[in-house]
Amino acid sequence: MSELNESDTICRIELGSREIILCGTAHISKESVEQVENLIKDEKPGRVCIEIDAGRFKQMREGQDWSKLNIGQILRNGQAFLMLASLVLSAYQRRLGMDVGTTQGQEMMIAAKVCDDMDIPYSYSDRDIQTTLRRAWSKSSFFQKLKMLGALIGSAFTNEKLTEEELENLKQKSALESMMDELADYLPAVKEVFIDERDQFLATNIFLEKEEKVIAVVGAGHMNGIARWLEALEKGEKEADLEEVSVVPPPNKWISKLPWLITVAVVALIASGFIRNGAREGFEMLLVWILANGTLSAIGAIIALAHPLTVIISFAAAPFTSMNPTIGVGIVTGLIQAWIRKPRVQDLENLNDDITSIRGFYKNRLTKVLLVFILSSIGSSIGTFVALPYLTALIAG
Repeated sequence: MSELNESDTICRIELGSREIILCGTAHISKESVEQVENLIKDEKPGRVCIEIDAGRFKQMREGQDWSKLNIGQILRNGQAFLMLASLVLSAYQRRLGMDVGTTQGQEMMIAAKVCDDMDIPYSYSDRDIQTTLRRAWSKSSFFQKLKMLGALIGSAFTNEKLTEEELENLKQKSALESMMDELADYLPAVKEVFIDERDQFLATNIFLEKEEKVIAVVGAGHMNGIARWLEALEKGEKEADLEEVSVVPPPNKWISKLPWLITVAVVALIASGFIRNGAREGFEMLLVWILANGTLSAIGAIIALAHPLTVIISFAAAPFTSMNPTIGVGIVTGLIQAWIRKPRVQDLENLNDDITSIRGFYKNRLTKVLLVFILSSIGSSIGTFVALPYLTALIAG
């Protein structure tokens, strides 16, 4: 199977007696909406496969319902990083849509509408977005997560308007893919999850459909990958098995033990200071630990514009939570911030608009809680890595 040119938006693939028509779209292009509608009407396929999962389709059709969101539960379950990444991604997609005067994923909606009108069955062929995010998260270290959030935030909240050339380039890939391209060089695991695995997932689901003629409406950036996978599946070079890429892998056992190892190291260093050099040096080391963790965590809370009481608690709690891998300072500060400035109904109602700007993120009480969680956690983590070498130097000296 030959490689597609970047300008190709339609690719016909013969699999025995079956024909698979890949319709490559730009998720922010009005032209793609028209192309999808006309293609389905002209070809009258036996089935249409849409690059979306059932949950996202329902959200796009009915709108996101934030009324049942429990921010406290999200913090306690360790999902704050994940939720922030999801919100920033939504912000990026909405900004692109506003720049070109269309709605993100509108071509997917029109594909379903045309199928409903023509009584053509259609399938949601993409992997659940939460599974994709969780897989990317589980494959990333703490600092890789920060890199990913940094790149997402940088893309989502830039004030620069897209040029005509940039808009044309975006028509060759989805908003998600354009962001992941920026990360591929220094976060290959994230690129693998968002792009390569989804090529496999989409192609396998398309391949497993039984109809003689199938149209697959997919992001143009996925077309080459899907085409290669379809060819490999037809030849028997690959198996149509999605079990491995459909679950969130367990954390690496060594990575999961790292917080405990740090705790043991800190306790051992401070205890050695008391035993070898007496109370004075022991208390000096303890003070270093408290100041490094507490101060940097409090600075993170200040950057998040947290309530003054939250900042104080951030300083007080960080040295102790850093010694307890079962709870992070972000959980404490996030819950305190949510208690002092409880998210209101209007914060939930305005969330979709507020996430499109840095100002909105700080104004909205729900996203403010997430910022407090993230930034106080980052500060405490930096404090840990600052304090450890200093404590070691004190013992060695």
